[in-house]
Amino acid sequence: MNSTPRLALLSLTAAIGALFLSSAAAAQSDEDLRSSVKKFTQLYQAVEANFADKVDADRLVYRGAIPGMLRTLDPHSNFFDAKAWQILREGQAGHYYGVGMLVGQPEGKVLVLYPFQGSPAYRAGLHPGDRIIAVDDRDATKLNVSDVSALLKAPRGTKARIVVRREGNVEPLIFGVVRDEVPRGSVNHTFWIRPGIAYMKVDAFNETTGHEVDAALAKFGESSIEGLVLDLRNNPGGLVNEAVNVADHFLHKGQTIVSHHGRASAEAKFTARKGERGPEYPIVVLVDRGSASASEILAGALQDHDRAWIMGENTFGKGLVQAPFPLSGNAALLLTIAHYYTPSGRLIQREYANRSFYEYYSRLEGKNNPKDLRKTDSGRVVYGGDGIAPDERYETPKLDTLEETLQGRLGFFYFAAEYFGNRPATLSKDWRPDEAVMSSFRAFLTKRGAVIEDKEWARDRPWIEDRLRDEFFITAFSKEESEQFALQHDPEVLKAVDSLPASKALLQKAKEVVASKTAKKSSTPGVAEAR
Repeated sequence: MNSTPRLALLSLTAAIGALFLSSAAAAQSDEDLRSSVKKFTQLYQAVEANFADKVDADRLVYRGAIPGMLRTLDPHSNFFDAKAWQILREGQAGHYYGVGMLVGQPEGKVLVLYPFQGSPAYRAGLHPGDRIIAVDDRDATKLNVSDVSALLKAPRGTKARIVVRREGNVEPLIFGVVRDEVPRGSVNHTFWIRPGIAYMKVDAFNETTGHEVDAALAKFGESSIEGLVLDLRNNPGGLVNEAVNVADHFLHKGQTIVSHHGRASAEAKFTARKGERGPEYPIVVLVDRGSASASEILAGALQDHDRAWIMGENTFGKGLVQAPFPLSGNAALLLTIAHYYTPSGRLIQREYANRSFYEYYSRLEGKNNPKDLRKTDSGRVVYGGDGIAPDERYETPKLDTLEETLQGRLGFFYFAAEYFGNRPATLSKDWRPDEAVMSSFRAFLTKRGAVIEDKEWARDRPWIEDRLRDEFFITAFSKEESEQFALQHDPEVLKAVDSLPASKALLQKAKEVVASKTAKKSSTPGVAEAR
């Protein structure tokens, strides 16, 4: 594998100023460029001199001119100011320093959504639903969620004084929290679904994902794995080189994982450098519309080489490569410089010209490109143009009206906050809501303006009980443990286990086809084995 483009384009660390200059030079002549800049300067001066109100220069340029220019290119080229760029880099690093909790602003109030398991906030006893009213000596009641998040982050070892209001308590609660490193791993759920069948969920691809996957498989004891469910649902992507590292674990040495090239960037091909780092057990990969970019690279590589059975729904369809261009003031530009292609040569990028960003991101359209027909190693037909199409479709049951209402109003979240407001946050692992809890929940919903018919309540009661259990477990245990419990009972995960024989058959067929091709090649007149 050529390591130079890998570092320059994918790990977001190398200098790429020369690439930017060459790209600009290729785009237009110096005279055209000067003319365009002159027109923009004249327009800006006219606005600054004559607009009815005082002009905020940063807002005009950074939130107006630059994003507007980038939107004419593609949906994924983006500008990041210093704050946004720092947040993005922290996410890619897989850790940051702070108190370790997710905060949000539903209904206009900054609340703790949940603390991360094992974090300083978790150990201190902060609960989901706690309203943050002060951080240190700063009144937080009129701040937005970004401002409060900034107050909570500070160097390791510094102390934060967090004041919250909790349901059921007359007086505010005060927590002294010592900031520390907060790991944000990308492989947070691994367990045995049944003897010999392992489950692993990859939430994103950050700087540690490849190592996390290797460590998880080693912890299972890879020789004991008879089948693997690899969950990439709602994985938005991240660092492509980490998706390459994960694919390398499952593919044969020398097999292509992904390639990319653009107008001003040289073609680069990424192949498995090590390969075959474990037994060749069957794999079912779960994907959905939220699986994008690097997760599509992994799914596409495993599908094209018939190494895994893909299950779920079409992935998002992002086949564009962005490279970072550092700007003054610690800002950065992420610019699309190339398209990436799966091993069979598919471009999975969906069409984005002549449609709004809303149409693109909401996926109102999307279809396979019949001109981009390719074949996997065993000869199966696959298409580009609309993400990775699954080998087996799984349609998640749609919510009915009551279920949508309860989810949309955060009824479970607010009820759990009220329930544990003045109760100990302890439950048994086999806890389910009893009749008293269910009656209290329905009364709580009615108080918040929900109108629920008896037949609706009876019909959806099992679903409501499951969601209440999941929400209560976040406070009683942790967000991570609640998610893992839900995944262990996820119908799609269990269906994936049933589909492992299809993956095994796919592996066998691919081996037979490759063996047949090898035999034909060796028997062709004029072809002899070199000794």
